[in-house]
Amino acid sequence: MSAPADPAAPPPTAPKPPGPARRLAVPAGVLAGVVAAFAYVGTVDPNEPGHYPACPLLTYAGIWCPGCGGLRSAHAVWHGELATALTANALAVAGYALFAAGWLVWAVSAARGRPFRLVFGRVHAWAAGVVLLSFGVARNLPQGAWLHP
Repeated sequence: MSAPADPAAPPPTAPKPPGPARRLAVPAGVLAGVVAAFAYVGTVDPNEPGHYPACPLLTYAGIWCPGCGGLRSAHAVWHGELATALTANALAVAGYALFAAGWLVWAVSAARGRPFRLVFGRVHAWAAGVVLLSFGVARNLPQGAWLHP
């Protein structure tokens, strides 16, 4: 049994909602991590051998995977060379743009105090798989030679 409430006690108050700076802490932390990764790739040139491991699929099978050239494209984006980035890995550049758009929506939602929920269903996973597979196959066909890094 619980004790009866004191009628003279003030009513309980709801906790104060966090301010915009606190709501933006997680999106800012994610952005800091991504910028740090891009800064590292921007300073340690992936075009010079020995800095990063080689793609095992390219090394052992001679096949360009969907990720081949991704570090070179990140290096080019860091240096503002969008055309070079697109020739290194166009799909990676599209992924960078998609991440930037998603992060911006997340940050604006957080600043306004609205929840942001990104839900990936089975259809989204299959679509991503089809895009990756199609890009990987296309860049290994003779007609897709322009997609080689």
